[in-house]
Amino acid sequence: MTAQQKPLEEISFQIILHSGNARSFAMEGVQLAKKGEFAAAHERLEQADNEFYQAHHAQTNLLQSEARGDQVAPSLLLIHAQDHLMTSMTTKELCLEIIELHEKFAEERR
Repeated sequence: MTAQQKPLEEISFQIILHSGNARSFAMEGVQLAKKGEFAAAHERLEQADNEFYQAHHAQTNLLQSEARGDQVAPSLLLIHAQDHLMTSMTTKELCLEIIELHEKFAEERR
């Protein structure tokens, strides 16, 4: 493994780790909303956003490296990490919509 591959592998795993954590927090938010615990549900979404921030930070470091002229050879792991990040972001947006729907239905039942 070359010196360039190791940081790339580490960055890829950071993106996977933090985007996976974000998706988990978002899904926990939906479960809380189903129980009517809306404040806690929104707190989970904030935790998801914090994890996304960390994933984006890792991604930004990689992009800045490439912008400086460093060659970044795409690997299957990096592609997987990017896919993981994008699907997690979509999941979080859908979870927000589901939580808001649960809130709306709860208000209408009162």
